[in-house]
Amino acid sequence: MNVQFKKGVLELCVLALLDKQDRYGYELVQKISDQIAISEGTVYPLLRRLTKEEFFTTYLQESTEGPSRKYYKLTEKGRKYLYALIQEWNEFTSGVNQLIKEGVNHE
Repeated sequence: MNVQFKKGVLELCVLALLDKQDRYGYELVQKISDQIAISEGTVYPLLRRLTKEEFFTTYLQESTEGPSRKYYKLTEKGRKYLYALIQEWNEFTSGVNQLIKEGVNHE
């Protein structure tokens, strides 16, 4: 998949995955990787930036499989931002899909 496409939707994917439940970084990487081929190194800088922008809070939780894990929790500010991004995404994809439908000959 085009790298620029991935970069553009990664933020939306991370925010969406945190809407219903808190998750730790590696779990986010795995969930996204199930659908989109990404490298682990692309998610952590994004998590740091979104935390700095107060879209997440973080907390440590003990793990039975090793050291404590840092969990990310969506803030109310983050949730509002997510919903705005979803609306933008829906409008954007609708417009692109319409242009593809009009412009591509499938015959």
